[in-house]
Amino acid sequence: MNTTLYSNWPQTATIAASPYRREFEMPGNVTATKTATEERLYAIGDVSRLADLKPFVLRYWETEFPMLEPIKSEGGRRLYRQEDVDMVFRIKRLLYDEGFTIAGARRHLRAKGGAEETAHRSTNNAADGAAQLLSRKMLLDLRDALRAFLTLLERR
Repeated sequence: MNTTLYSNWPQTATIAASPYRREFEMPGNVTATKTATEERLYAIGDVSRLADLKPFVLRYWETEFPMLEPIKSEGGRRLYRQEDVDMVFRIKRLLYDEGFTIAGARRHLRAKGGAEETAHRSTNNAADGAAQLLSRKMLLDLRDALRAFLTLLERR
């Protein structure tokens, strides 16, 4: 008898459709087909898990970034469209990966037009964008290293 106390099953990350999502009746026996008017909506908890952020961070970002505007249900619950989810990931990348301040990220998104930033970067300036990102990351790493050295020197 080969039994184990623990079994490791493959784990996958799946997010069920939000219960607040608009469902449309489809004629006949057609299944799993989306219509052009159907819009996928995510609850704040779903977006929180997707972006690995706390819900209060998302609510705070709504006050700081006017381009992040989830719709609210009749009960006052936040429902994020796909564009809002994409904006959350853009904001997170600017703040956490590229080291922008909130004001700087807001200015950057306004200047780039938010959604046009990713399209522009991927088509025309893919090499430039990658080089800039690498340079920025190197500078941020250098800043962190210098701060660590300064801390060591102050202790002596």
